[in-house]
Amino acid sequence: MLRSTRSEVQPFIAMDVLTEANRLERQGRSIVHMELGEPGAPVPAAVRAAAEAALKRGRVGYTEALGLPALRAAIAEHYGRRYGVEVPASRVAVTAGSSGAFNLAFLALFDVGDRVGLPTPGYPAYRNILTALGLEVVEIATEAATRWQATPEMIAKVHAETPLKGLVVASPANPSGTMMTREGLRDLVAACRDMGISLVMDEIYHGLVYTGSETTALEFADDIVVVNSFSKYYCMTGWRIGWMVLPEAMVRPVERIAQNLFISPSELSQWAALGAFAATEELEAVKAGYATSRALLLERLPAIGLDRFLPVDGAFYLYADVSRFTNDSLDFSRRMLTEAGIAATPGLDFDTARGAQYLRFSFAGRTEAVREACDRLAGWL
Repeated sequence: MLRSTRSEVQPFIAMDVLTEANRLERQGRSIVHMELGEPGAPVPAAVRAAAEAALKRGRVGYTEALGLPALRAAIAEHYGRRYGVEVPASRVAVTAGSSGAFNLAFLALFDVGDRVGLPTPGYPAYRNILTALGLEVVEIATEAATRWQATPEMIAKVHAETPLKGLVVASPANPSGTMMTREGLRDLVAACRDMGISLVMDEIYHGLVYTGSETTALEFADDIVVVNSFSKYYCMTGWRIGWMVLPEAMVRPVERIAQNLFISPSELSQWAALGAFAATEELEAVKAGYATSRALLLERLPAIGLDRFLPVDGAFYLYADVSRFTNDSLDFSRRMLTEAGIAATPGLDFDTARGAQYLRFSFAGRTEAVREACDRLAGWL
């Protein structure tokens, strides 16, 4: 049987690391998981209660392609309550996780062959989804000096050489955990508008900020696409439920594509997500645990010899320069897993050009596990 060229998409290395870590665990090995951005905390009680109530009603079926009206309204209200930004529920689309949102956004915005800019280091699935859809990825190398965030000047330089149709930006960012300032985000939104570049803004780590406060790009524009999810702050990874806020003109195109690709998001997950907005106290306690783990890594890693990283404004990742020990982060991560029992993701997942000297540590799990990882890493190195 013949295979399409798009099936040759690169692997999501973090998932490959998970597979190998799980294989070692099945053999009886003790593994500390720092490879995935998956909260170690249980699903909030309010979410479980909402899901149980939905199950008791007995029927779980299709919903409208853009999601339950009640959930769309709750998400719209969230923007007013948290950011003071008015978002009509009609512009909200509920999706099968943020992954479903990115697929819908890319299909609705771009045609085969269009060029889309991706600041690097960045989330690998952006690059892999775009490639599988027949789009040309234009990597934009950011610098530690700009906190691994793209600037209008960087975008303008690339756009002048290789005209861009779109740009995907995350704040807080994966893998670095750095966040754009309010002014920097405002200027980036304005620059994209001036250059005629469609901006897709990834805000899935909003809520997980340790220094300063996050700003939604919707404060500055309504002609952009903003993606968010219930996976990270709300601890609902396995429920596969996210959302988009769309420009008015994109709502119907996204709806048509969603009808055909997905029919609808999971009804059970949508009812469960309605409970998430009532779980703030529990979720803030979870976030406090991340903050403790973050502080632990910021203290312990420099003493171990990994002292080149940015301070991590948000999310639950630390992107460390490991060039003191290796020039091959893929091999380094494999040896660290098999020899020390620590699973982390090589930087090549996030930056194909420079990632060989970086490693991403996720501290989304329990603080005790992070402490154990530091002890093991110190002994191993």
